[in-house]
Amino acid sequence: MRVTDEFLRKFSMNLHEYEIIVEGLSREPNETELYIFSAMWSEHCGYKHSRRLLKEYFKIADENAGLVWIDNLGIAFKVESHNHPCAVEPFQGAATGVGGIIRDVIAMGARPIALLDSLHFAEPLSYTYEEVISGISTYGNSIGVPTIGGEVRFDPRYSTNPLVNVMAVGVVKREELRSARARGGGNVVVLIGAKTGKDGLHGASFASRQIDKNLNDRPSVQVGDPFTEKRLIEAMLEIVKLKSVIAVQDMGAAGILSSTTEMAERGGFGLDLYLDRVPLRENNMEPWEILLSESQERMALVVEKGATADVKAIANKWDLEFAEIGTITAGDLFRVFANGKMIASLPLSLVVKAPDFSREISSVYESSKEISKWTDHKIEGTLVNLLSDPTIASKRSVYEKYDYTVGGLTVREPGADAAVLYLEDKKGISLSLNGNARYTEVNPREGIKAVLMEVCSNVITAGGKPLGVTDCMNFGNPEREEIATQFYESVRGLSEGCELLGIPVTGGNVSFYNESEGVQIPPTPVIGVVGEVEDIQKIPFPYFKFD
Repeated sequence: MRVTDEFLRKFSMNLHEYEIIVEGLSREPNETELYIFSAMWSEHCGYKHSRRLLKEYFKIADENAGLVWIDNLGIAFKVESHNHPCAVEPFQGAATGVGGIIRDVIAMGARPIALLDSLHFAEPLSYTYEEVISGISTYGNSIGVPTIGGEVRFDPRYSTNPLVNVMAVGVVKREELRSARARGGGNVVVLIGAKTGKDGLHGASFASRQIDKNLNDRPSVQVGDPFTEKRLIEAMLEIVKLKSVIAVQDMGAAGILSSTTEMAERGGFGLDLYLDRVPLRENNMEPWEILLSESQERMALVVEKGATADVKAIANKWDLEFAEIGTITAGDLFRVFANGKMIASLPLSLVVKAPDFSREISSVYESSKEISKWTDHKIEGTLVNLLSDPTIASKRSVYEKYDYTVGGLTVREPGADAAVLYLEDKKGISLSLNGNARYTEVNPREGIKAVLMEVCSNVITAGGKPLGVTDCMNFGNPEREEIATQFYESVRGLSEGCELLGIPVTGGNVSFYNESEGVQIPPTPVIGVVGEVEDIQKIPFPYFKFD
């Protein structure tokens, strides 16, 4: 087979990566295997430009979400981006961003109790602005999870790449906590949820490159169904109580492929997948399409052999698809079967470990951004300008579209520095999610510390003690030294700030390639913090009270 750059472009792969695959296999891969590597070695799944740096500075459990403990209750929380989909189809991009991060939380065995969002647009009242907010509110309201906080910021440089970062928070009892680590050769891989269609194909690769207006990226955007998600939430909260359930994983980027291989590899096992068993929504789907589809509202489980009947009964109760699609095997082999034939056979360790393309950083980032000095001493005019700035002005028109009291746990509503939710007895949690590119553009290392301090201060002003951090790193093209340096300095700064405060980073997300048509976003790390409130009856209010 003659391999050219044009041929490899179909798989979002370059010749160097192809040569690494050939060397690792000691043979040329077939077409299905190339599709597997195209997804698993994408930036979105493989973290090729960030994995080494994150491991160097943070000690994070390899699970679906971060976790902190308040007595016997675990608080599962995580923030993720859905930036690229929202640039192409803002309503579905935002809606499925909510659905995906919710499934990360329920994969821990936790009931989702809150959503927060950090949104960055070019201007208010634009089509993208309206559709993103509508997507978040429609999905969140429909599944009964309140959106209780966050931020909305504006800058013309988000015109082609809006940022939509969503944080989900859930509560889990210690005995119901679930892992994403498979165990036991012979155990069964189960799919539960919606049928599999062609929506979201190449979604992982799409999120790993710059947006090109000349390409039709709309089919790469997933389509959400919040009412199926609601049934899936309730079903999963019953399923995690079963002792026969060993591991749970959301089917997000690269769908069946990434969710099943990651569970197996974490546990040190191999995997056989049988694509003929997958419930399909469309006829004549190619095997690689079934593997890579990012159809929403689906979960992957590893269940003890001979003990899947209880899982199937719960799936039937909630009118969800159930299928035994694979087997955990001893060793390091990943095999895929379709139409009665084996169509792929690969070392699992090679599939899930994308090559490291992190740049060596030899210089400190120097911003070209000039800081303007305040020369207008007319206080009234300055005050009016500040209060009318859409980034500073009230966001009531946004959060009133969200049902922020559904669930009955909301103690402190949106509009303040941080929200507060009730847990049990007198205890609660305070939550805040913020970024500030004005800081990090001038000095990423010190700027992200300022953002961290602000978010922690927000949690403290709501009566909380900060317990843990989650982050979403939004940057441009990491192949350029300027962007790689911004990212390096931000990671380093967050590590130093968290060490100073004694707060762990529990997890997060990296979103690169947020630039197109010659416009790149400013470096925009977003930080979420969860804090413990000892007594919700004593929390301060964000407004004057008169007795």
